[in-house]
Amino acid sequence: MGYSTLNQCLTDLEQTGQLIRIETEIDPHLEMAEIQRRVYQANGPALLFTNVKGCRFPMVSNLFGTLDRTRWIFRDTLEGVRHLVDLKIDPMQFFKHPWAYRDAIRPALHMLPRKTSKGAVLQHRTSIDQLPKLVSWPKDGGPFITLPQVYTEHPAKPSLMNSNLGMYRVQLSGNQYQHNQEIGLHYQIHRSIGVHHAAAIEKGDPLRVNIFVGGAPAMTVAAVMPLPEGMSELTFAGALSGKSIRMVPQVEGPAIYGEADFCITGTIDPDRVLPEGPFGDHLGYYSDAHDFPVLKVEHVYHREGAIWPFTVVGRPPQEDTSFGDLIHEITGPAIPSVIKGVHAVNAVDASGVHPLLLAIGSERYIPYAKEREPQELLTCANAILGQGQLSLAKYLFIVAKEDVPGLNIHDIPHFFRHLLSRVDWTRDLHFQTRTTIDTLDYSGTGLNAGSKLVIAAAGNVRRELPTEMPSGITLPTGFQDACFVLPGLLAVQGPKYETGNTDILEFCRFYDSDAPLNQFPLVIIVDDAPFTAESLNNFLWVTFTRSNPAADIEGIDSFIEQKHWGCRGSLVIDARLKPHHQAPLVEDPEVTKRVDALAVKEGPLQGFL
Repeated sequence: MGYSTLNQCLTDLEQTGQLIRIETEIDPHLEMAEIQRRVYQANGPALLFTNVKGCRFPMVSNLFGTLDRTRWIFRDTLEGVRHLVDLKIDPMQFFKHPWAYRDAIRPALHMLPRKTSKGAVLQHRTSIDQLPKLVSWPKDGGPFITLPQVYTEHPAKPSLMNSNLGMYRVQLSGNQYQHNQEIGLHYQIHRSIGVHHAAAIEKGDPLRVNIFVGGAPAMTVAAVMPLPEGMSELTFAGALSGKSIRMVPQVEGPAIYGEADFCITGTIDPDRVLPEGPFGDHLGYYSDAHDFPVLKVEHVYHREGAIWPFTVVGRPPQEDTSFGDLIHEITGPAIPSVIKGVHAVNAVDASGVHPLLLAIGSERYIPYAKEREPQELLTCANAILGQGQLSLAKYLFIVAKEDVPGLNIHDIPHFFRHLLSRVDWTRDLHFQTRTTIDTLDYSGTGLNAGSKLVIAAAGNVRRELPTEMPSGITLPTGFQDACFVLPGLLAVQGPKYETGNTDILEFCRFYDSDAPLNQFPLVIIVDDAPFTAESLNNFLWVTFTRSNPAADIEGIDSFIEQKHWGCRGSLVIDARLKPHHQAPLVEDPEVTKRVDALAVKEGPLQGFL
């Protein structure tokens, strides 16, 4: 069936018991966001807030709150879109198995967007201050659009097929923005809108931008889809929705998505930037205020009966986890055709996505060797780090398919066990220093700046990993609470970080190569060892969001040989909070009390929190 509009989707969800209406007045300042987070954690339904404090527009969240609901929304097209991806890899499959691939025909027919002379979104006009003012975390710099579809066309060759649709957060007010005239547009490094912005600057023109909110759910997914540069997201949205995306051409500027619920149009002045933020982000910390482009607002449109969809980000998992899962389902099979020698990649959601990538590659360069070692894997790793947003990875752990052909990349404990039992710390550590990392990652040396580490492990099992906490492990003064995390992996609570890593160096010098600690090839120094060891998600979040490889990795019996760094004992990662890190996200206790009251008996959220 597919949906052309957001309202069609919501009606369907409500009729099937997958959406509830909340008619109690809810404040979009902190209260609504906490409700969303808690209902998501409870695997609850989509939420339609019909009585929004201070705003006449209803708001909806948690549309994609479970992977099952996300699949259900796209139930009529998802398999066909998967088959389209298969056919892109091998078009001959259609002729070999035409009946099996018949469901790819309909999505393919709707890929091309269509021009139309009018659109429902242009029915009414409003102003920025009349839009919902969603504030998700106490220290946020103002209200934000959290599910924007930011649309641009290439300034040198504007057209629907030379366009970019991306999800770049938008700050509606606060800071130094002129009321109702300016809003902030935050886009991160390696995003396609940057190509359009650079082209506009080269021409000396302002970049014209349209921001859509709402419309077909497929447009929201398309905005986060990592498509190759130059491929229009409108084609993917048409395939996924099963209906061609209808765009209204404009005399000046890019086309407007006709079925959107809201549209903000404007221009980015090439010479004007202002601080945007802070914002509680998907790594689980605040991103600080930094200079980003400013959109000079020209028009704000909305359709009759417009509804404002939103999400809330924070420490994963959150609702955006479903986006990542869906993207993997659709694009995962294409990875071997895009990156030769690579069989699977997992951007680990619990680590904040970009901080940690797991990968399985081939190791075939010297098949007659008695002992396999990483060679082709290094070629694979370089190829992965050269692919779009994958280039933002901070840690990349890659292993050889030939060692265990059935290894499941999404079984993270098993993957770590496989890697740690084979890795050779004298050989398998490959650093990139002074390079780019995720804009939102503050573990590095500055905005977009940090380091990367590739760990490539291949060959026979080198060691048996301890599966419980052994006796005989002693700790230096100031360190305590050694806690077993996973086989071969230990968390140790260190002293509070002050300046430099001298205490980690002393920790490593405390041990010799025969010390019992070396039974654990990987040791993580943390602020709270019991918390880190409590769950897999805690370990992944703490370790990979709070460390910068080049600065925070040491090792027992370390050495440098021909500029290669390695160690003969345990590898040690300093994952303590440091003064240059941002604060973790914490809810406002007064807001928590108000939300608790909504979940009492006969309350509007009884049974959902």
